[in-house]
Formats: sequence, structure tokens, C-alpha cells
Amino acid sequence: MKRVISLLVLFVFSFSLLTINVKATEVTTSAMGTVLYCVDNNSVLYGKNENVKMKMASTTKLMTALLTIEYAEKHNNPIVTFKKSMIEEGSSMYLKVNEKVTLKDLCVGMLLPSGNDAATASAIKIAGSKEKFAELMNKRAKQIGMENTNFVTPSGLDDDNHFSTPYDMALLMKECSENKEFMKICGSKSMTVSFVSPKDKIVTYQNHNRLLSLYENCIGGKTGYTESAGRCLVTIAKKNAITLIAVTLGDKNDWKDHINLYDYGFSKVKTKVFKEETLIQQLVGGVKDKTNIKLKEKVFILNNKSDKIERKIFLSPFAYCPIKKSDKAGVINYYRNGKLLEKNIIKYQEDIEYKETEKSFWDFIKELFNG
Repeated sequence: MKRVISLLVLFVFSFSLLTINVKATEVTTSAMGTVLYCVDNNSVLYGKNENVKMKMASTTKLMTALLTIEYAEKHNNPIVTFKKSMIEEGSSMYLKVNEKVTLKDLCVGMLLPSGNDAATASAIKIAGSKEKFAELMNKRAKQIGMENTNFVTPSGLDDDNHFSTPYDMALLMKECSENKEFMKICGSKSMTVSFVSPKDKIVTYQNHNRLLSLYENCIGGKTGYTESAGRCLVTIAKKNAITLIAVTLGDKNDWKDHINLYDYGFSKVKTKVFKEETLIQQLVGGVKDKTNIKLKEKVFILNNKSDKIERKIFLSPFAYCPIKKSDKAGVINYYRNGKLLEKNIIKYQEDIEYKETEKSFWDFIKELFNG
């Protein structure tokens, strides 16, 4: 009987150790809501209440800044005169009444020091009021696919009807990442703004997103905090051609959690890499006998363990001169599990002039096949 009990205890103890080891390999956060999103294949690598509606505080400014930059690009970056109606409580870029800055300067003010004054000033300049601007925000949210989001304020100050989800905020960050000017601003640790008026006012703003310094692969994001929303953080990171987005809402340990999420995500996502290589093509009737065509490295995200990516190169063994740089040389087809995934044109990378030669075409063919 003692032997049976001992074996049972040993089994339970061993199972407990096994369970502990399994859990140790999983990622966890202290956030109310979390999502780790892979941009490359639109997959959720980890989620916790990712579709639950929550307050998102100043991460709201991702949408405000995106609309502001797009408006600025279409309207030659208008100048904004700061008015009393634009004054807002909370975090600020410290604009004073009658000072003048450009719309893109306001983006610096809302993305780096998280200025509520900058967000409100932009909203009023573009739409005439915060309420009208919120309509633009919600219209764009629907276009992006943010099905569980409603914007009320451009700054993210608390309102019962102002909410989003971790998943929706990941979709928003993905949309923002496609705008180069946006990423230049939100990925900067600091930026200097030269005011239009007064002309001698120059201010350097520091980015509140500490992950830019704490995690080398972080390329941007936005912080947020209100007493009711707690600490909110949306970031984006890139490593080895893989782009991930991490969102935590209501998280006391957001910096640490984002690092852990990225370490987990980058270790989990698998890729197929076609390394950089050089193709050689023989030439007929040119000042050179051959030309080199360099293929850049190409990376594909594998959707699962059985996913198979293949490549076929279609390039003639020889070409007639003259040839021009950027002319079509051939084609590369990429296939996922036998189906065409992507088709790329191979282009010449140099100009090669025609040269008179005494050799006939058939002489060249003989030399080519005789080595």
C-alpha cells in the first residue's frame, strides 16, 4: 500500500513539474487587454481580451495624427494659429494663444509629448470642431476594419462612449505604419519644432515611448494614460523582415510586457528566406561578354509548419545587345504550396552598348555550348 501511495505521489509531483515547464514557455501580461499581431500575415500570435471594449487613453492620438498628416500632405501643410478654443487639459506641447505652427508640427506635439493641445488644435483646424473631427475618425476606423471602436475626442481624454479594443488598435497601428512621414515622427526619440511665430521659438520634444530605447527592434508607437484607463501602450517592432505590433491596455508593467511579447513573437514566427544572389547572363554583340544581375534578399512568412514556399527563375542564358538599365531581363515566380503567390520582374542593372563583331551568331552559340 505504501508503495502504491509513493508511486502516486511521484506521478503527481512529476506531472506538476511538467505543467510548470509548459507554462514557463508561454507569454503572459498584466494588462486588462493584450494582443500581439503579425503584420505580415495578419495573424494574432497572442491575445487576452483582445476584442473586449476598453478605454485607450492617448493611444487615440494614433488616429488623430494619421488624419492630420494625410490632411497636411494634401493641403501643403497649413499653418495653425493656436486659439483659446484649442486649450485642453492634461499633457501638452505647451502652445500659447496666437502662436503659430504647421499641422505636421502638431503631429510631433501629439505623438512625442502626447500633447492634448496639439490634438485639439489639429481637430479644430481640419474639421472646425472636435465633434466633427470625431466623425472623420470614426469613418476612417470603419474603413480600417475597427469594428469595436468609437472615437469621441481627438486626444483620448475619458468619455464613456470613447473606446476601442486591443485588436482594433493593432489594426490602427498597422494602417499608420504605411505612412512614411508618420513613422518618421513616431519612431524618433526626439524632434525639434521651429515655430512659425514667434520665429525665435525652437523647442525639442522628447518621445514618451521609452520602448524606442529599451528594445532595439522597436520602430514606433504611442503611449497613453488616464486614471480610469490605466497605462496604455501600442508599439510596433521589426526584426529580420518580420513586423509585429503589440498592444496593452490597462497595464502596470507595459514596458516589460511589450519586450516579452516581442521576444515570444519573433521566436514563434517562422520564415522562408531566399538570400541575395547574383545571376550571370551571357551577351551577344555587346561591349561586354556578360552581365551580372543581383537579386535582393526575399523573405516570406510561413503560415504553418506544412507551409512550403518555392521559387522559379525564368531567365534566358543569353541576350542581344544593346540593353538598357531597367529593361526586362526575366521573371521570378514565387509559389505557396504550389499556387502562384507573387510574380516579380527581373530588370537589367546596367546599360550595355552594341559592338560590331566578326563572329556570327552561330559562332557564339557554338562557343556557348562548347564551354
